[in-house]
Amino acid sequence: MRQIVLDTETTGLEPRLGHRIIEIGCVEVIDRRVTGNRYHQYINPEREIDEGAVEVHGITTAFLADKPLFADIAEDFLNFIRGAELVIHNAPFDVGFIDHELNQLNQQQNHVDNICTVLDTLVLARKMHPGQKNNLDALCKRYDIDNSQRDLHGALLDAEILAETYLAMTGGQTMLSLGGQGAHESGLNGDVAVYKPRMVTIESGQLKIIRASEEELTSHDTRLASINDMSDGKCVWLKENEQ
Repeated sequence: MRQIVLDTETTGLEPRLGHRIIEIGCVEVIDRRVTGNRYHQYINPEREIDEGAVEVHGITTAFLADKPLFADIAEDFLNFIRGAELVIHNAPFDVGFIDHELNQLNQQQNHVDNICTVLDTLVLARKMHPGQKNNLDALCKRYDIDNSQRDLHGALLDAEILAETYLAMTGGQTMLSLGGQGAHESGLNGDVAVYKPRMVTIESGQLKIIRASEEELTSHDTRLASINDMSDGKCVWLKENEQ
Protein backbone atom coordinates (compact mmCIF):
# COMPACT_ATOMS: atom_id res chain seq x y z
CA MET A 1 0.00 0.00 0.00
CA ARG A 2 1.43 3.37 -1.01
CA GLN A 3 0.57 6.36 1.13
CA ILE A 4 1.71 9.96 0.80
CA VAL A 5 1.75 12.05 3.96
CA LEU A 6 1.17 15.60 2.75
CA ASP A 7 1.17 19.14 4.10
CA THR A 8 1.02 22.59 2.53
CA GLU A 9 1.72 26.17 3.55
CA THR A 10 -0.31 29.00 2.02
CA THR A 11 -0.56 32.78 1.70
CA GLY A 12 -3.71 32.80 3.82
CA LEU A 13 -6.70 30.75 4.88
CA GLU A 14 -9.22 31.03 2.02
CA PRO A 15 -8.59 29.96 -1.58
CA ARG A 16 -11.91 31.58 -2.58
CA LEU A 17 -10.32 34.91 -1.61
CA GLY A 18 -7.42 34.26 -3.97
CA HIS A 19 -4.97 32.75 -1.52
CA ARG A 20 -2.42 30.33 -2.95
CA ILE A 21 -0.11 27.47 -2.01
CA ILE A 22 3.49 28.49 -1.32
CA GLU A 23 5.00 25.19 -0.11
CA ILE A 24 4.23 21.49 -0.53
CA GLY A 25 5.86 18.72 1.49
CA CYS A 26 5.25 15.00 0.93
CA VAL A 27 6.64 11.86 2.58
CA GLU A 28 6.16 8.43 1.01
CA VAL A 29 5.08 5.47 3.14
CA ILE A 30 4.83 1.99 1.61
CA ASP A 31 3.41 -0.89 3.66
CA ARG A 32 3.73 1.27 6.78
CA ARG A 33 7.42 2.00 6.20
CA VAL A 34 8.77 5.48 5.54
CA THR A 35 10.78 4.95 2.36
CA GLY A 36 12.88 8.12 2.34
CA ASN A 37 11.27 9.18 -0.94
CA ARG A 38 10.06 12.78 -0.56
CA TYR A 39 8.62 15.62 -2.58
CA HIS A 40 9.30 19.20 -1.49
CA GLN A 41 8.72 22.43 -3.36
CA TYR A 42 8.45 26.14 -2.62
CA ILE A 43 6.12 28.01 -4.99
CA ASN A 44 5.82 31.63 -6.10
CA PRO A 45 2.15 32.52 -5.42
CA GLU A 46 2.22 35.71 -7.53
CA ARG A 47 0.66 37.67 -4.68
CA GLU A 48 1.46 39.01 -1.23
CA ILE A 49 1.39 36.74 1.80
CA ASP A 50 -0.85 37.70 4.71
CA GLU A 51 1.07 38.98 7.70
CA GLY A 52 -0.65 36.46 9.96
CA ALA A 53 0.42 33.61 7.68
CA VAL A 54 4.06 34.77 7.74
CA GLU A 55 3.93 34.63 11.55
CA VAL A 56 2.89 30.97 11.31
CA HIS A 57 5.34 29.65 8.71
CA GLY A 58 7.98 32.40 8.37
CA ILE A 59 7.95 32.31 4.55
CA THR A 60 8.11 35.76 2.94
CA THR A 61 7.13 37.09 -0.45
CA ALA A 62 10.75 38.07 -1.10
CA PHE A 63 11.97 34.53 -0.41
CA LEU A 64 9.53 33.12 -2.98
CA ALA A 65 10.28 35.67 -5.71
CA ASP A 66 12.58 33.34 -7.68
CA LYS A 67 10.64 30.11 -7.02
CA PRO A 68 8.63 28.34 -9.76
CA LEU A 69 4.91 28.86 -10.30
CA PHE A 70 2.44 26.10 -9.46
CA ALA A 71 1.92 25.60 -13.20
CA ASP A 72 5.62 24.76 -13.53
CA ILE A 73 5.57 22.04 -10.87
CA ALA A 74 2.03 20.68 -11.26
CA GLU A 75 2.92 17.70 -13.44
CA ASP A 76 5.75 16.47 -11.21
CA PHE A 77 3.62 16.92 -8.09
CA LEU A 78 0.61 15.09 -9.55
CA ASN A 79 2.81 12.25 -10.76
CA PHE A 80 4.21 11.88 -7.23
CA ILE A 81 0.82 11.59 -5.51
CA ARG A 82 -1.23 9.90 -8.24
CA GLY A 83 -2.85 6.64 -7.15
CA ALA A 84 -1.73 6.92 -3.52
CA GLU A 85 -3.72 7.35 -0.35
CA LEU A 86 -3.03 10.87 0.92
CA VAL A 87 -2.63 11.16 4.70
CA ILE A 88 -3.39 14.76 5.72
CA HIS A 89 -4.19 16.47 9.02
CA ASN A 90 -7.33 18.54 8.40
CA ALA A 91 -7.57 17.33 4.82
CA PRO A 92 -10.31 19.72 3.57
CA PHE A 93 -7.90 22.64 3.98
CA ASP A 94 -5.02 21.19 1.92
CA VAL A 95 -7.23 19.43 -0.62
CA GLY A 96 -9.24 22.62 -1.12
CA PHE A 97 -6.09 24.57 -1.91
CA ILE A 98 -4.71 21.91 -4.25
CA ASP A 99 -7.99 21.73 -6.17
CA HIS A 100 -8.10 25.54 -6.34
CA GLU A 101 -4.64 25.59 -7.92
CA LEU A 102 -5.70 22.92 -10.43
CA ASN A 103 -8.80 24.94 -11.28
CA GLN A 104 -6.55 27.84 -12.25
CA LEU A 105 -4.88 25.50 -14.74
CA ASN A 106 -8.20 24.08 -16.04
CA GLN A 107 -7.20 20.66 -14.70
CA GLN A 108 -10.43 19.70 -12.95
CA GLN A 109 -9.87 16.10 -14.10
CA ASN A 110 -6.89 15.98 -11.76
CA HIS A 111 -8.77 17.07 -8.65
CA VAL A 112 -7.48 15.14 -5.66
CA ASP A 113 -10.59 12.95 -5.34
CA ASN A 114 -10.14 11.84 -8.96
CA ILE A 115 -6.56 10.62 -8.60
CA CYS A 116 -6.16 9.74 -4.90
CA THR A 117 -7.97 8.56 -1.82
CA VAL A 118 -7.68 10.69 1.31
CA LEU A 119 -7.31 9.79 4.98
CA ASP A 120 -7.85 12.71 7.38
CA THR A 121 -5.84 12.16 10.55
CA LEU A 122 -7.74 14.94 12.34
CA VAL A 123 -11.00 12.99 11.90
CA LEU A 124 -9.20 9.83 13.02
CA ALA A 125 -7.76 11.55 16.10
CA ARG A 126 -11.15 12.96 17.11
CA LYS A 127 -12.64 9.47 16.99
CA MET A 128 -9.80 8.03 19.03
CA HIS A 129 -9.54 10.91 21.53
CA PRO A 130 -12.96 12.62 21.77
CA GLY A 131 -13.07 15.83 23.75
CA GLN A 132 -9.28 16.29 23.69
CA LYS A 133 -6.97 18.57 21.74
CA ASN A 134 -6.08 16.88 18.49
CA ASN A 135 -3.85 19.35 16.66
CA LEU A 136 -0.47 18.04 15.54
CA ASP A 137 1.40 19.43 18.56
CA ALA A 138 -1.07 17.79 20.95
CA LEU A 139 -0.76 14.45 19.13
CA CYS A 140 3.04 14.64 19.25
CA LYS A 141 2.88 15.10 23.01
CA ARG A 142 0.34 12.27 23.38
CA TYR A 143 2.39 9.81 21.33
CA ASP A 144 5.82 10.96 22.50
CA ILE A 145 6.90 12.24 19.08
CA ASP A 146 9.80 14.70 19.07
CA ASN A 147 8.65 17.97 17.47
CA SER A 148 11.25 20.19 19.12
CA GLN A 149 12.35 21.54 15.70
CA ARG A 150 8.84 22.84 14.97
CA ASP A 151 9.26 26.49 16.03
CA LEU A 152 7.51 27.49 12.80
CA HIS A 153 5.25 25.47 10.53
CA GLY A 154 6.94 24.01 7.45
CA ALA A 155 5.29 21.70 4.95
CA LEU A 156 8.03 19.05 4.73
CA LEU A 157 8.84 19.07 8.45
CA ASP A 158 5.16 18.83 9.33
CA ALA A 159 4.68 15.99 6.84
CA GLU A 160 7.60 14.09 8.40
CA ILE A 161 6.20 14.62 11.91
CA LEU A 162 2.70 13.64 10.78
CA ALA A 163 4.03 10.44 9.18
CA GLU A 164 5.58 9.33 12.46
CA THR A 165 2.48 10.41 14.41
CA TYR A 166 0.09 8.59 12.06
CA LEU A 167 2.07 5.35 12.33
CA ALA A 168 2.07 5.68 16.12
CA MET A 169 -1.67 6.40 16.20
CA THR A 170 -2.46 3.32 14.17
CA GLY A 171 -0.26 1.00 16.13
CA GLY A 172 2.59 0.46 13.69
CA GLN A 173 6.32 0.30 14.13
CA THR A 174 7.93 3.58 13.13
CA MET A 175 11.60 2.86 13.81
CA LEU A 176 13.72 -0.12 14.75
CA SER A 177 17.29 0.09 15.92
CA LEU A 178 18.98 -3.12 17.00
CA GLY A 179 21.26 -1.00 19.14
CA GLY A 180 18.28 0.10 21.18
CA GLN A 181 18.85 3.77 20.37
CA GLY A 182 15.70 5.66 19.46
CA ALA A 183 13.75 2.49 18.70
CA HIS A 184 10.10 2.61 19.65
CA GLU A 185 6.75 1.21 18.80
CA SER A 186 3.60 3.14 19.65
CA GLY A 187 0.14 1.65 19.93
CA LEU A 188 -3.39 2.89 19.45
CA ASN A 189 -3.63 3.64 23.15
CA GLY A 190 -0.50 5.80 23.09
CA ASP A 191 1.72 3.33 24.94
CA VAL A 192 5.37 3.33 23.96
CA ALA A 193 7.52 0.23 24.24
CA VAL A 194 11.28 0.68 23.83
CA TYR A 195 13.19 -2.25 22.39
CA LYS A 196 16.28 -3.08 24.43
CA PRO A 197 18.12 -6.15 23.18
CA ARG A 198 18.96 -8.77 25.78
CA MET A 199 22.43 -10.27 25.76
CA VAL A 200 22.76 -13.76 24.31
CA THR A 201 25.92 -15.55 25.39
CA ILE A 202 27.76 -18.59 24.09
CA GLU A 203 28.64 -21.26 26.65
CA SER A 204 30.60 -24.40 25.81
CA GLY A 205 30.12 -23.80 22.11
CA GLN A 206 26.31 -23.77 22.39
CA LEU A 207 23.86 -20.91 22.10
CA LYS A 208 22.30 -20.07 25.45
CA ILE A 209 18.55 -19.43 25.18
CA ILE A 210 17.17 -16.68 27.41
CA ARG A 211 13.42 -17.05 27.74
CA ALA A 212 10.97 -14.23 28.39
CA SER A 213 10.35 -13.41 32.04
CA GLU A 214 6.90 -13.54 33.64
CA GLU A 215 6.83 -9.73 33.59
CA GLU A 216 7.63 -9.68 29.86
CA LEU A 217 4.98 -12.32 29.10
CA THR A 218 2.38 -10.35 31.03
CA SER A 219 3.32 -7.15 29.21
CA HIS A 220 3.08 -9.02 25.89
CA ASP A 221 -0.40 -10.35 26.71
CA THR A 222 -1.57 -6.89 27.81
CA ARG A 223 -0.32 -5.42 24.55
CA LEU A 224 -2.13 -8.01 22.43
CA ALA A 225 -5.34 -7.46 24.41
CA SER A 226 -5.10 -3.71 23.76
CA ILE A 227 -4.60 -4.25 20.02
CA ASN A 228 -7.51 -6.70 20.00
CA ASP A 229 -9.82 -4.17 21.69
CA MET A 230 -8.90 -1.37 19.30
CA SER A 231 -9.32 -3.61 16.23
CA ASP A 232 -12.73 -5.00 17.21
CA GLY A 233 -11.38 -8.46 17.94
CA LYS A 234 -9.21 -8.77 14.82
CA CYS A 235 -5.79 -9.22 16.44
CA VAL A 236 -4.25 -11.95 14.30
CA TRP A 237 -1.65 -12.92 16.92
CA LEU A 238 -4.33 -13.80 19.45
CA LYS A 239 -6.15 -15.87 16.82
CA GLU A 240 -2.95 -17.79 16.08
CA ASN A 241 -2.52 -18.53 19.80
CA GLU A 242 -6.06 -19.92 19.96
CA GLN A 243 -5.45 -22.44 17.18
